[in-house]
Amino acid sequence: MKLSDFDFDLPEALIATRPAIPRSSARLLVAEGDTITDARVSDLVSVLQPGDLLVLNDTKVIPARLSGQRTRKGPQGETSARIEATLLEPKADGTWAALLKPLKKIKPGETIRFSEDLSATLERVEDGQGLLRFNLEGDDFDAALALAGAMPLPPYIAAKRPADEQDKTDYQTVWACNSGAVAAPTASLHFDTTLLKALQDRGVEFVHVTLHVGAGTFLPVKVEDVTTHKMHAEWGQVSAEAAAKIKAAKDADRRVIPVGTTALRLIESAGRTGEIQPWEGETDIFIYPGFTFHVADALMTNFHLPKSTLLMLVSALMGADTIRAVYDHAVTEEYRFFSYGDASLLIPGVAKLSKTQTG
Repeated sequence: MKLSDFDFDLPEALIATRPAIPRSSARLLVAEGDTITDARVSDLVSVLQPGDLLVLNDTKVIPARLSGQRTRKGPQGETSARIEATLLEPKADGTWAALLKPLKKIKPGETIRFSEDLSATLERVEDGQGLLRFNLEGDDFDAALALAGAMPLPPYIAAKRPADEQDKTDYQTVWACNSGAVAAPTASLHFDTTLLKALQDRGVEFVHVTLHVGAGTFLPVKVEDVTTHKMHAEWGQVSAEAAAKIKAAKDADRRVIPVGTTALRLIESAGRTGEIQPWEGETDIFIYPGFTFHVADALMTNFHLPKSTLLMLVSALMGADTIRAVYDHAVTEEYRFFSYGDASLLIPGVAKLSKTQTG
């Protein structure tokens, strides 16, 4: 498989920089096998079946983008430099890995002040990332970060406009509860409380898992042979309760439908033995055509970047030819793309055999 196999032409005008309001008014492309239907996210109430189990990623995005000032005293007096920091992940030693710009303007041992209450000292640099130790911990850190930080919008939105207060609501799911992500599970952004209640009344069930989405989700694939690409690792957890609920749905031949590629990657990581198990750790699972799915029966997801690992994932689920047709249709019909864009519900055309059929 070549990287060029996953390329397509996308007009710049189709890249969304703000979400649909209300959330569930976004468009929904439903692809079941080779059949494509245009709908709205609110139509999930009629599209989904009673007994379907939606797998929801309950990670919470932190306001990981910080702007601060480094002050240095030298022979020529005091100098200062503006430093932009994007937090990536906490480390076991209490530091935070961060991207610092410009990295050359700060040295280990120096402090960046982000607000009156929040500052951090650069302890060291590893692999082009700064390791920052903040002056606050726990709830005090969370409170100060909430005031000083901005939401870490994807590069293709940040290049068009800065993050603002509205993004602190828009770039967060309504069920977010476990802090740690620096990117949103964006398919989940289409759900609001009204839609969740309507789906519940329909008989659709929900289960929560956690995958802290990392900034690596936006890293480009740089190798032409996609099978040699190395995925970034992200921490996730499937609790015993969640695994049992998913297993019960599988045993009853009910559809398990992850909302978002993050939820799909996590449950497939927890199901590599052929049956879902409780699971916790870091996953770097890479899903591309030829992958065997053990847990997911369908997927709700947004429209992805050309040449991205996420486009490879949906091609693995639906088949490369089908995904090409889906994306051609989405471009022609002017669906909105990427994190704040519209959604698709992808249902493979060949139904999995029930346990009674397989003996």
